[in-house]
Amino acid sequence: MGTPETSREPCPDRILDDIGGAFGMGAVGGSAFHFLKGLYNSPKGARFTGATQAVRLNAPRIGGSFAVWGGLFSTFDCTMVYVRQKEDPWNSIVAGAATGGFLAMRQGLAASARSAAFGGVLLALIEGAGIALNKFLSAQQPLPMMIEDMPPENSNSNANSEENKGGKPWFGGFGGIFGQKEEEKIGGGGSEVKVLESFDAPPVPNFEYK
Repeated sequence: MGTPETSREPCPDRILDDIGGAFGMGAVGGSAFHFLKGLYNSPKGARFTGATQAVRLNAPRIGGSFAVWGGLFSTFDCTMVYVRQKEDPWNSIVAGAATGGFLAMRQGLAASARSAAFGGVLLALIEGAGIALNKFLSAQQPLPMMIEDMPPENSNSNANSEENKGGKPWFGGFGGIFGQKEEEKIGGGGSEVKVLESFDAPPVPNFEYK
């Protein structure tokens, strides 16, 4: 399982990807929040109309704010990657601090410093939670089981090898019962002569009187 840094898009494409994702997140979350708020604040008989009007007015604004934050964060993140020439959680932490300070720059130096510290701490918590979750999930994954192939039995392998050497199929193991008789019938008189020669003729009785 990849880390949050390695699973993201490459740096030039990361900016557009984060802008779109941040806008979608802000639009969906803002729509749900302002829909419920519009239902609560609208008078009876016009609650649904007031809720939809609140979503139409506020959801694009919140989505745009999220998109600005995501675009600045990705820009600072890619800048840190280019400067440091490596991907690690420190890039995201510094980018979060720089984004918070940049967005609060118009409110003064003190407010910018507070926003930068808040952004850095928030990104540090997010990165730490992501690393802990990855370690937990990787520890829960079972190890692959290595199954070794069992060698074939010696008797079967020897019988198959001997039969294959003789050009016979494996089911010719019944040759001791059927195959040998068929060979004797097919092979001619050679095998029959050997069988007859292997028996001695019985002695002939002699009936002569001495």
